[in-house]
Amino acid sequence: MINSKLSSKPLCVDLDGTLIGTDTLWESLLLLLRHHFLMIFRLPKWLKQGKAHFKHQIAQHITLDVANLPYHENVLTFLRHEKKKGRMLVLATAAHQTIAQAVADHLKLFDVVIASDAHTNMKGATKRDALKQRFKTYDYIGDSRADLPILRDAHEAFLVTPSRALLKQFTCPPDRIFSSPQSTLWDWLKALRPHQWSKNVLIFLPLFLAHQLFDLSKLGDTLLAFIAFSLIASSGYVLNDLLDLAADRIHPSKKYRPFASGRVPIPYGLFFFVSLVILSFSISLLCLPLNFTGMLALYLLITITYSLYLKQKLFVDVLVLAGLYTHRILAGGVAVSITISSWLLAFSLFMFLSLAFLKRYVELLQLTDQKVIKHRSYEVGDIEMIASMGPTNGYLAVLVFALYINHEQVKMLYSSPHILWLICPILLYWISRVWFLAHRQKMLDDPVQFALTDKISWIVVASITVLMLLANMV
Repeated sequence: MINSKLSSKPLCVDLDGTLIGTDTLWESLLLLLRHHFLMIFRLPKWLKQGKAHFKHQIAQHITLDVANLPYHENVLTFLRHEKKKGRMLVLATAAHQTIAQAVADHLKLFDVVIASDAHTNMKGATKRDALKQRFKTYDYIGDSRADLPILRDAHEAFLVTPSRALLKQFTCPPDRIFSSPQSTLWDWLKALRPHQWSKNVLIFLPLFLAHQLFDLSKLGDTLLAFIAFSLIASSGYVLNDLLDLAADRIHPSKKYRPFASGRVPIPYGLFFFVSLVILSFSISLLCLPLNFTGMLALYLLITITYSLYLKQKLFVDVLVLAGLYTHRILAGGVAVSITISSWLLAFSLFMFLSLAFLKRYVELLQLTDQKVIKHRSYEVGDIEMIASMGPTNGYLAVLVFALYINHEQVKMLYSSPHILWLICPILLYWISRVWFLAHRQKMLDDPVQFALTDKISWIVVASITVLMLLANMV
């Protein structure tokens, strides 16, 4: 509890990790790479001239959305309480001054802002000396080992979610500790989006359709391909979440993602991305054909290009999404040397294009005070167009399947191909149903997650599987 006699002492507050649950330098760096990717080659030169110059150069090229940063509400409540008592509040941070000032302007709490500029990195002892020179005595709220020189010199020291190692550095307990949710194993797993691995079941489709599912050798290779592809897909999800922080934070459900919420630090995410890529390629190179490794590399390249650029392009983004689904089927064929028919490719492209449009349709329906989806090229006025194109592509997929049933190749694979006709109305029903549910706003923004939790979708998959088995056996 603060002594009223000490209220005249300024209360100095760190920004990164203290007032917010993220690091603005990492946020700024990701934003720079998203909008000016080629500047990645300038980073070593900037860093060579010092951390202050590095931060300054990045700040000159980006504008961080400070309004939607993950603020620690308990710290903000405390600061508002102190402000009402008439206490001077100081934002003292190693972040660049443009970012610090933007935060101060947004919160309207701070009387003074002390931050880094082009020549001075306001961190550690440098920050402590600046505070002593200006205020003589002060209280301080920090969170990391870099704050130790300032915390030890402060009259009263406050910590935000300190680590055990940091607490051991104190000879006496801090005056107050602010707690915030810590990352858990579930947060780390959630960052991988394991529910999305269900998409990679498509890798087994060539083996199933070629009636070789019980070939144990090929089944084992396909399983390894599934694992490798799941890892590389998760690396793409991690990268996408890191590059989409600003957009996710204004989304009703995506704002709870591990990186957007600040529960998992950005540097850990980058380490996660690299580790997943290395592990995926190691499995592929050691156990699978070299061509499959090429498919992994192509998938990763397309995913990175999509995250950095293509997702902002009208219609191109849904084509890429549909292509990435189809790529999984092609990769499954490459893993076990099974040629994919043009019929399957056409069916897949139309079906997945319908699902990609469905995803954009649901996102547009969720818009409230915005006219466009952030980091996308779709506007609210596009809803009717998407509602027309989406189901149409799904019905075209069913048409392709119907034409395929009459092909000579089908008679060689199935003893009773006429049974396959029963699959057409089932597909038409499922496509129509999901679009009706989306129109009624009863659809999740992720069609895959919806299908995994929807009993009707499971019944549809089971029915189609049984019909295909009957067509082969009867």
